[in-house]
Amino acid sequence: MASVSIPACTTALLLDIEGTTTPITFDILFPYIRDHLEDHLSAHWEEDECKQDVHLLKKQMEEDMRQNRACPVHTVDQTVHTDEEKAIREVVENVMWQMAADRKSTALKQLQGHMWRAAYTSGRIKGEIYPDVVPSIKMWRERGLKVYIYSSGSVEAQKLLFGHSVEGDVLDLFDGHFDTTIGAKVDSKSYERIAERIDSQPEEITFLTDVSRANRPHGESLCQTVLTRGFVVAEAKAAEEAGLNVLLVVRPGNMELTDEESAHYNLITSFSQLQLTGRA
Repeated sequence: MASVSIPACTTALLLDIEGTTTPITFDILFPYIRDHLEDHLSAHWEEDECKQDVHLLKKQMEEDMRQNRACPVHTVDQTVHTDEEKAIREVVENVMWQMAADRKSTALKQLQGHMWRAAYTSGRIKGEIYPDVVPSIKMWRERGLKVYIYSSGSVEAQKLLFGHSVEGDVLDLFDGHFDTTIGAKVDSKSYERIAERIDSQPEEITFLTDVSRANRPHGESLCQTVLTRGFVVAEAKAAEEAGLNVLLVVRPGNMELTDEESAHYNLITSFSQLQLTGRA
């Protein structure tokens, strides 16, 4: 695939993570939650952080019931049960249901983030990064560009991945991190807010995001995969509507684009293909 030039007015690059900087096949984080959730809850059940996580899950479940969403029907709260094992099983059931549905609730993300933090800091897992990412970002920064991350994963989870990566601690490569607290990735207003936050005009930002995933991750259904495909393209469309320049990063394991999508978007298979025109 040929090199692609970004507009000379670009001052900042905004990067997605999964399928862009990190392989979609990096199938360690979510299985880690499934394999260690019950042990984690049992070990930390009486600690304040764990209690806060469970309380947030309870509030999410109550909201799901008010919205008539299918969910496990029981209360997940330490204060309700004298039987700790039963209460833990109910939390596990709720979390597994949310993960199977590919939910991105704050309650789920918070608990996952706390578990991943412990795993990263202990060295049990490391964040995987494509080999072209670090040298390319270093070069971009040397050429005067700022580099930011925008992912549906929490800022804490982002920092854990890049702070405990296979390349070591590479957090100093990034000028800032954004998650869905700034807004949904399919909402053009989110990208406008990011532009305001980093004091840039939308046309001065180039957004690099992945194409949709080919394999169904984390046990999702075919229907969910189809929805996910639309979701990723919708991210690119939302950024484009906000005035950002958009590049799609085509990595192994990402879903193939349609002819229409390939014709519409600029495509790269490696960060090294990105050419910075008009810069010393």
